[in-house]
Amino acid sequence: MLGNITWQYFSLLLNMIALSYHVLRKWSSLTYPLVSFCRGTIRYASVHAHLGCTGSRRDDLESLSYTLIFLIRGRLPWQGYQGDTKSFLVCKKKMATSPEMLCCYCPAPFKQFLEIVTNMKFDEEPNYAKLISLFDGLIEAPASRQIRIDGALKVGQKCGRLVADLEEVEQPKKKVRLGSPAAQWISVYNARWPMKQRYHYNVADSRLSQHIEKGNDDGLYISSVASSANLWALIMDARTGFCSQVYELSPVFLHKIMEQWEKSYYITAIAGSSNGSSLVVMSKGTPYTQQSYKVSESFPYKWINKKWKEGFHVTSMATAGNRWGVVMSRNSGFSTQVVELDFLYPSEGIHRRWESGYRITSTAATNNQAAFILSMPKRKPMDETQETLRTSAFPSSHVKEKWAKNLYIA
Repeated sequence: MLGNITWQYFSLLLNMIALSYHVLRKWSSLTYPLVSFCRGTIRYASVHAHLGCTGSRRDDLESLSYTLIFLIRGRLPWQGYQGDTKSFLVCKKKMATSPEMLCCYCPAPFKQFLEIVTNMKFDEEPNYAKLISLFDGLIEAPASRQIRIDGALKVGQKCGRLVADLEEVEQPKKKVRLGSPAAQWISVYNARWPMKQRYHYNVADSRLSQHIEKGNDDGLYISSVASSANLWALIMDARTGFCSQVYELSPVFLHKIMEQWEKSYYITAIAGSSNGSSLVVMSKGTPYTQQSYKVSESFPYKWINKKWKEGFHVTSMATAGNRWGVVMSRNSGFSTQVVELDFLYPSEGIHRRWESGYRITSTAATNNQAAFILSMPKRKPMDETQETLRTSAFPSSHVKEKWAKNLYIA
């Protein structure tokens, strides 16, 4: 049960969140950038705060839910991590802990509260009246002295935060935190003039050369590579603009790249497999003038940010196991870039970037994280259409459907 004074404080806190957001909106426009560090106390921070997203009301409410659950349980599942990767490990544990698991020793309203706030959109207005009503059954009889919260309630009502029909039937939302990750193929398609494109998937090491040589004989060059279950996928195009291409299949994740740089070849596609091997494709005929790459045990956001300031942009990414490989180039044709880093497919963030004119230009993922680089081209394309598709297996049948609409794998 919630005592009356505790309940009044809880109601007051919800309304102060509404008031704080109202003041924020009054003095600044709320955008959707990424920052390079986690703001707030790591134990109670929202997942989006760990990932560097600008905070909104959903993040305040998620932090509040962790605080309330901590007060009931006395401990949260992600306590005890130490070291430089503490924030990542805590965030990973939060994503892996479903509301059912986290709230198993709490009254049912706490699970409902957490499910609602973790499924909210970035700029969604919380239904504060509904959130408060979840706890009605836990409230004790009024105490002799009540805390006055009339002022906060009036502010919330003026902002339109508390006026809600509690009996309104809402459409069920898809739960985003189920506690069990799933592997997916994520394919990206761009609108292009009709052209010849070819794909190969589930390709073993021993069969790579014959597919590549046959494609080259037909005037095709590799535009993209990927790996799943230690097998390779190749995309070959007729309009890459390349005039020559070399590749290397190595048991080492990114091996002897600089030798080809000296011959004016630049990295145009890379992939890594779960057993630690790599496939590096380098081409002549690119606009690039200089490249730099980094292999690290975690996503190298600080290095990327440093290179951005030096005039480089991300042009290729890959992972091998839990290792990241990122390639950055000068004279890429991009004016600016942003990163969407998430433990799931960041649908909301990608759609917001699309609306601002960005397009996905590089992707990579480990079993724990997915990273999407979205770029703003210096020259605006005639057709900016871009689509993504998520499938459990290589989307062979879907690719042909996209081709019929002049959409080709990027």
